[in-house]
Amino acid sequence: MTANGMNHLLWLLPMAVTAQVAAPSPATPAVRIEALLRQMTLEEKAGQLSQFSAGDATGPEAHRHDYATMVAAGQIGSFLNVIDPAAIGAYQKIAVEDSRLHIPLLFGFDVIHGFRTIFPVNLGLAASWDVPLIEKTARLAALEASSQGLRWTFSPMVDVARDARWGRIAEGAGEDPYLGSLIAQAYVRGYQGQRLDDPSSVLACAKHFVAYGAAEAGREYNTTEVSDRTLRQVYLPPFEASAKSGVATFMAAFNALGGVPASANPFTLDKVLRKEWDFQGFVVSDWTSIQEIIAHGAARDESDAAAKAFLAGVDMDMGSGLYLAHLPHLVRAGTVPAARLDDAVRRVLRKKTELGLFEHPYAPEVSVPQALPEDSRRLARVAAEESFVLLKNAEFGGRPVLPLSARPGLRIGLVGPLADAAEDMLGPWGGRGRSEDVVTLRAALEVRAKRDHMRLLYAPGADVLRPDAKGFQGAVAVANRSDIVLVAVGEKGQWTGEGASRAYLDLSGKQEELIKLLHATGKPVVLLLFNGRPLTIRWAAEHLPAIVEAWFPGVEAGPALVNLIFGDVNPSGHLTTTFPRSVGQEPLYYNALSTGRPMSDEQSPNRFTSRYIDEANTPLYPFGHGLSYTTFAYASATVDAKAISAAALRSGATLTVTTEVANMGPLDGATVVQCYIRVTGTSVARPVRELKGFERVSLGGGASRRVQFRLGWNELAFWNIDMQRTVEPGELRIWVSSDSVSGLPVTVELTP
Repeated sequence: MTANGMNHLLWLLPMAVTAQVAAPSPATPAVRIEALLRQMTLEEKAGQLSQFSAGDATGPEAHRHDYATMVAAGQIGSFLNVIDPAAIGAYQKIAVEDSRLHIPLLFGFDVIHGFRTIFPVNLGLAASWDVPLIEKTARLAALEASSQGLRWTFSPMVDVARDARWGRIAEGAGEDPYLGSLIAQAYVRGYQGQRLDDPSSVLACAKHFVAYGAAEAGREYNTTEVSDRTLRQVYLPPFEASAKSGVATFMAAFNALGGVPASANPFTLDKVLRKEWDFQGFVVSDWTSIQEIIAHGAARDESDAAAKAFLAGVDMDMGSGLYLAHLPHLVRAGTVPAARLDDAVRRVLRKKTELGLFEHPYAPEVSVPQALPEDSRRLARVAAEESFVLLKNAEFGGRPVLPLSARPGLRIGLVGPLADAAEDMLGPWGGRGRSEDVVTLRAALEVRAKRDHMRLLYAPGADVLRPDAKGFQGAVAVANRSDIVLVAVGEKGQWTGEGASRAYLDLSGKQEELIKLLHATGKPVVLLLFNGRPLTIRWAAEHLPAIVEAWFPGVEAGPALVNLIFGDVNPSGHLTTTFPRSVGQEPLYYNALSTGRPMSDEQSPNRFTSRYIDEANTPLYPFGHGLSYTTFAYASATVDAKAISAAALRSGATLTVTTEVANMGPLDGATVVQCYIRVTGTSVARPVRELKGFERVSLGGGASRRVQFRLGWNELAFWNIDMQRTVEPGELRIWVSSDSVSGLPVTVELTP
């Protein structure tokens, strides 16, 4: 399958085309836009900057409008949540045939980790560290969404998230800005394709601008307090990478940043985004976030909120209707310059033009099959297989528990509330995915057991949420009759995502009690975790021999897990978010600053160091962690110079770091080779480690490969004490390792 064509997706090919508008004017797009601007009334201009939801709501909403009448009057420029192709075509027909200026509508939808084919949640996809694969998933999502008339997705979410309590950690790439930047660009390339006027391309939207992932206490919509340096060093890079990759739109966030609502922040929206990064697309608010400026306390009323958001740099109002209601009189009163209004409308019309909507406003009619095409399922299965992280795999009976040997007569006990929970496998923001598309773990194991003459025993055992012990007896009975027990626990699919912050990160209901009872039978127990965030599973980590982090894996959850459990696939995922021992450690992330009194000895800690008196400082599982069914060995890293100057780096010189990675076992496998740095002696403290390179490496049993990383200006520059991005003299330590805590460093001197 190719990333660009997906040629076998026959159901996406046009079957018929509805009536088009009249032949386009021979004028250039810029001339057309200027001609439209000269004809538009203030109300029509405000309409182009107004987006309304006429379908399933993704936030608080009251349907108050006759949308068809509004479209005919030029009062709506965009819809979200209109997903029925017939409704899309009907609204578009009114816009291009009945409205005065015939300007087409733009239809958007939250296509987050798939449209009809649902892939693992984004945090799971990120654990693959497979950037080309992530791009392919976004391309397929774009093909599916655009075939229904949707040409805009509110994705990717590129917020750096350091607190597992925040539900929307599931939607992003985790806690690292370097990895997050590369993944953000992959989504943009996948969604937007080679050209926006390709009918299969959709506008991408980098969200939520900015620092939304730093919500205090991990509580949704909460305020954020982030220093300028941390903003520049941690939270802005994935957005800047998105802008550099040509992302069409940005979305302003809900949160206040340093007391300034993100949807009314001229520093981020104008100074950084427009002036520093030269962003040429348009900015949309988040759902009613303009109206929420009033609740923040930064606007007196709706008119004031509309003025502040617009003048700060938000071009389009999502959901609140405040631009439509107030921009015309704000321009007439001189509060909003007419030229600023024209600039915003121009940006929106430019994207509609680039999509080819003026020439081809209607989506081709397609025949959508009842079943997902096999090519789509294959991609979803590979994505799930690469997202799984083997957290632990200890020996039981003299050999590692996983993979299982599919021998005739093997009795497999399958227990847990998520073993047969199709809807939950879709996770949050499941697009147009359907539970009937999902193959659950139970269903896939039944097929495998029948094929290989094994016996599958099943009992749900417990509920995910309810503290109900009624199923314990049946679950223990299954375990006692089994040779191996697989227990599928975790979160409900809607317990992560927007509005799903958690104060506790343990297994809800009586799931942990169930695990303890299964362990007490003396049978080997494999824990399969389904979740959209790190959970506190210390008891399981200390007592169970094997743990697989499966996330919410999407439509191919069962087949992908069965392939991994029986060794048809060797696990290769690595965490992109730190797993805490307890919730009191949150926020917990690998690239932290050292303190003046760091704790150096966990076994004999000094009371007067930066530590807890009742918990370790170290995580349960660190960023970058991920095991395999084989063993990978890393040679000591070497560098091609013991010193390098900042001046040489500024001129394009690089430092080459080399290691040899060997597969020491008989099985083929893949691992993620990770390159970390730390610089000391600089004008400001730098993190204890920072990811600056990685390579996903596949090796046959007994094979080895040389892996190289090049560190240049971009990798070594940081925001110094004068808030200048530069390279300063200091001692550079470099690790090449399998995670963020292992390996021995090599040292290089950074000179002026």
